[in-house]
Amino acid sequence: MSSIKIRTKRIDGKTQIRMLIAHPMEHGRNRDSKTNALIPAHFIQELTVEHNKNVIITGNTGANISKDPYFAFTLKGGNPGDKITISWVDNLGNEDAQEHIIN
Repeated sequence: MSSIKIRTKRIDGKTQIRMLIAHPMEHGRNRDSKTNALIPAHFIQELTVEHNKNVIITGNTGANISKDPYFAFTLKGGNPGDKITISWVDNLGNEDAQEHIIN
């Protein structure tokens, strides 16, 4: 099961894209409450959004983003049946991707 949930909505000829990513987003400065040891950094480094296999957004994120980040933006255009693909890679080399068809 993917860590990414995607929702789209057509509004006035534009497409609103919302995504929620299940990820711990640890910055490496928090301590474990039981052992007092530092919790290692674990955060999304790169986020990519594609529309019909064309990259429309690529961005580097960092450790300052909260746990389970939510991103939203508006795509100019986008038609029912078009494919949106969201993918991410974190600092530990983990990655995930999810596809969504605009309805």
